[in-house]
Amino acid sequence: MAFDGIVISNIVSELKQKLTGGRISKIAQPEPEELVLTIKNKKDTYRLFLSANASLPLIYLTQEAGLSPMTAPNFCMLLRKHIGNARITDVTQPGLERIVRLELEHLDELGDLRQKSLVIEIMGKHSNIIFCDGTKIVDSIKHVSAAVSSVREVLPGRDYFIPNTTGKTNPLAADKTFFSSLFSSGKNIAAILSGNFTGISNVSAEEIVYRSGLDSSLAAEACTLEEQTRLWNAFSGVMDLIRTQQFSPCIAYDNNEPKEFSAFLLTGLTEYRLQTFDSISEVLYTYYNSRSAIARMRQKSADLRHLVQNLIERTAKKADLQRRQLSDTDKREKYRIYGELLNAYGYDCPPDAKSYEVFNYYTDQMMTIPLDPTMTAKENAQKYFERYNKLKRTFEALSTLTVETENELAHLESIMTSIDIAASDIDLDEIRRELGESGYIKSHGPKGRKDNRRKCVPYHYLSSDGFDIYVGKNNYQNEELTFKFAQGNDIWMHAKKTPGSHVIIQTNGREVPDRTYEEAGSLAVYYSKAKTAPKAEVDYIERKFVKKPAGAKPGFVIYHTNYSLVASPDISSLKLISGGE
Repeated sequence: MAFDGIVISNIVSELKQKLTGGRISKIAQPEPEELVLTIKNKKDTYRLFLSANASLPLIYLTQEAGLSPMTAPNFCMLLRKHIGNARITDVTQPGLERIVRLELEHLDELGDLRQKSLVIEIMGKHSNIIFCDGTKIVDSIKHVSAAVSSVREVLPGRDYFIPNTTGKTNPLAADKTFFSSLFSSGKNIAAILSGNFTGISNVSAEEIVYRSGLDSSLAAEACTLEEQTRLWNAFSGVMDLIRTQQFSPCIAYDNNEPKEFSAFLLTGLTEYRLQTFDSISEVLYTYYNSRSAIARMRQKSADLRHLVQNLIERTAKKADLQRRQLSDTDKREKYRIYGELLNAYGYDCPPDAKSYEVFNYYTDQMMTIPLDPTMTAKENAQKYFERYNKLKRTFEALSTLTVETENELAHLESIMTSIDIAASDIDLDEIRRELGESGYIKSHGPKGRKDNRRKCVPYHYLSSDGFDIYVGKNNYQNEELTFKFAQGNDIWMHAKKTPGSHVIIQTNGREVPDRTYEEAGSLAVYYSKAKTAPKAEVDYIERKFVKKPAGAKPGFVIYHTNYSLVASPDISSLKLISGGE
């Protein structure tokens, strides 16, 4: 995640444009390390979200006010007292540091005009929000004593300064002579950019190198003068964009999952889909809300994931053991033939023989039969028939058990895929219900009466050609979508021979174009275990030819004479209508 000095520069540019001249009308502290400032500027009202959380420091404009505690924390009360009606005179960034300064002007108790500043430091675990009067710290949202940091104390009454602990240079002030001096390093060229200049993250460094046309793994000391010049031109080109505030905020998506964001186009991430936005605040809000939603769902589903994974491993071991035992029964027919041939020719077998060679009338060849010398030929034959019957009974039992175990394993893997697909608590509740009704966990659902719990809804997409496409999120929903919702002439799709969702193209009697087939196929791959593959095969057929065997697990179907297509898991061209809440 590239929350670097370049992104901060974009934020400062946006805040300067929208907030300069505005007055702070409300100050709230919804969380111990978060602030929300409501600012009125002419006819517009803005909410500035500030977070000094060590794991997720942020600053951006938002529409959400946030819930404030009944009793405001001390830092919030202090800000209300001093800058409750302050005017924002400027928004600045020192160098390309990850620091934003709100310069404020207000009237004190005597009616005199005073200047204060609110400093937001976005520096990982060292992030802070510091209220200053000139160079003196009035207070901060997090106090840092000498026992915590030997570099700088952040306490009331101490001097405020920016510690230079990294020895990096401001890239906006760098010239070509200084830039050329960096190429004596043995590091790669991307590392010398991120390691020697403030505000340039690894993502930004990789993008600058890509724009130069060079390989980021190239060692700096191996660069020719021509290559150094190309890198300098790309570097200075990006710095010019920052100076002139020509930002292009964007998010790089891997399908629907946000991977990176930046204040300028990440042209080097060719494997991802880039989406541009009008403002960097919109980028940050969208990115972190999406990421936090994914993280929350993974956290909420962790217990289910752990349970199902253990069940899958246990069932897979059982299936493997059963398959090995089943393969051991392959020699049963050999024992039967031994017994038959000994009964047919054993009268001529010499006593105490350890083996006996006879003519095998099944193959028209001679066969040597091992014998127990302490037993007669008839007794040896009886022993072989007993082995045969035992292995035959084992084969018959295991033939049924192996199929049942493999069906159970496929069912559990489909449940794991449903957990990956789940988008809300309702989706997880339905998966728990399936696990309970399948006997894997204790069911707390209603017995003998109607279940009035909310049902999760399938994903509803709109194809490029205007066709409605529905995707089931779990086995119960797959079954309902296929056998209760879909009509006979609708198109049914499923990733071939892998756990995944049922996908329905609602035709309404129309002919489905090839592009819609391809997009629905991509959905079938994306919402399956084959999601990580570049491409996968998808079966499709009219819904009326899909059947459910009697007694089968939820979502299990059979079909014949189907068609197939190959699709990638790229669903970026599809519009999600509902189901993603």
